[in-house]
Amino acid sequence: ADMNLNDLKSFRSMGVNRISIGVQSFNDDILAFLGRRHTGSQARQTIVDARHAGFENIGLDLMYGIPGQDIPSWAETLEETISCELEHLSCYQLTLEDDTQLGKRRRMGEFLLPDEDKQYDFFMRTSTILGDAGYVHYEVSNFARNKNLVSRHNSKYWNHTPYLGLGPAAHSLAENRRWWNKGSLSEYLVDIHSGKAPVATSETLSTEEMRLEALFLGFRTKEGIHLENFNTRFGCDLLEEKSETIEILQNSGFIRIEDGYLHPTPSGMAVADSLSLI
Repeated sequence: ADMNLNDLKSFRSMGVNRISIGVQSFNDDILAFLGRRHTGSQARQTIVDARHAGFENIGLDLMYGIPGQDIPSWAETLEETISCELEHLSCYQLTLEDDTQLGKRRRMGEFLLPDEDKQYDFFMRTSTILGDAGYVHYEVSNFARNKNLVSRHNSKYWNHTPYLGLGPAAHSLAENRRWWNKGSLSEYLVDIHSGKAPVATSETLSTEEMRLEALFLGFRTKEGIHLENFNTRFGCDLLEEKSETIEILQNSGFIRIEDGYLHPTPSGMAVADSLSLI
């Protein structure tokens, strides 16, 4: 709704070579429930316009687990998306913050979110449909047409690569220290103009906290955890120290060991938070 063909052509002419479109759904009823100001037809037109503007790397954000949405209607959304032949897809399960409008409506009992079994069904159906269409399910919520189209930006977060965030509320990481800037634009600018770092808060992570994060983030990705590197970083041989738990997880179909990696299966990625507690 906020983009037209001329806007997209202008961005492309300035050197922008990738675009991510926050569609969420092509269903007008679901879009209305979410409070989005675009319609399904506008979303479809924006995808067409992005191609006509010269974008060869287009990503789409979709959302599932929405009240009133069932597996068949979600599958139809995925099939329509597949027909668009896009390079990258992000499929997120709806989560609600208490202080948002939807969060307040849920607390008032206007609707219920899907239970865990239904959430699992949504996740596995998504992985199967997009996998059958040739997409690589490389992270819990992310799919790429091929391995060269995965998000290099997000992969740095998952690998604990140092990064610097610029702007209000931006986060940064260097070694085991993480910090984030003030969220208020006015306060941020006051610090910048006075020559101060506009940092709101920082934290120093212990080795144990870094280890737990590495497990949590690693199990969210198709690649998984490189066992030798993990042992070098944290002095922990997972195959030796967690042998019984790993055997149970293997037999249950949640993980597999291959080429020196501990890989989560799609079922494992669905419960990645729990896997990190091995």
